[in-house]
Amino acid sequence: MTPYELKETLVTIRDASLKFGEKTILRPTSVEVKDIVRPGMIQGQVVGILGPSGIGKTQFSRIIAGLQAPTTGTVEILNYYEGHNNVSPQMLPTEPGRVGFVFQKYPLFEHRTVLGNLLVALERSGLTPKDRAAKAREYLHNFQLQEREDFYPAQLSGGQRQRVAIIQSLLCSEHYMVMDEPFTGLDPLMKDRVCELINKVATLHEHNTIFVVAHDIAALVTISDCLWLFGREPNIPGATIKATYNLIERGLAWKPDISSTREFSDFVNEIKAEFKNL
Repeated sequence: MTPYELKETLVTIRDASLKFGEKTILRPTSVEVKDIVRPGMIQGQVVGILGPSGIGKTQFSRIIAGLQAPTTGTVEILNYYEGHNNVSPQMLPTEPGRVGFVFQKYPLFEHRTVLGNLLVALERSGLTPKDRAAKAREYLHNFQLQEREDFYPAQLSGGQRQRVAIIQSLLCSEHYMVMDEPFTGLDPLMKDRVCELINKVATLHEHNTIFVVAHDIAALVTISDCLWLFGREPNIPGATIKATYNLIERGLAWKPDISSTREFSDFVNEIKAEFKNL
């Protein structure tokens, strides 16, 4: 097993629940994400949020991102926004912008260029206009989009739009991101490319933490170091995290071509069997 340590808490979710009228969507749920530190390298966190369609995992992820207020409970994140001159990091309540949210359709401002979209994301950063442009171009270079900065969203491919949406989310929130069903409708080759992209984002900074919501078991296991499995209990309304899996301890994290191994197949089949009880 690859050596690693768990350091400070980056995200704390305490008793978060959600009701719409009399209908319980999510039961009170508590969970934490800690900084994973590997010697001699940058290692962010990738948390897979898995469950059947309609179970409530997207609503839970919207609560993480501050897009949906929980009925009860709190969500706090460690504030590491480098554009703000904080004396020391502090836990702050989540709110839109502190945790980026990459939607399935990658909505962008169609009347703005790629660079223009990214500059909007940096408006609250506290940087000068010159520094905002420099930072946006740095990310475009990192994601091989530097030749597309003057293009409009309609001129981009689906994969390019996804990369721009991810950069936009990173620039807005700095280190925390939710990706909602990024594998939907993709062929196997494109799924592999999205997995590579998520891993690239995770390793850009030690504190980068990506929550990936999906019901594609194999794709999610491929990229995650931790898996949260959502489900319901018989005769109890609402869903919650029924099980968490540390994929590092199982030897399934951070290995190239892990999907071709027997250990991977066995674990995917184990999770598939669990779906019958969700």
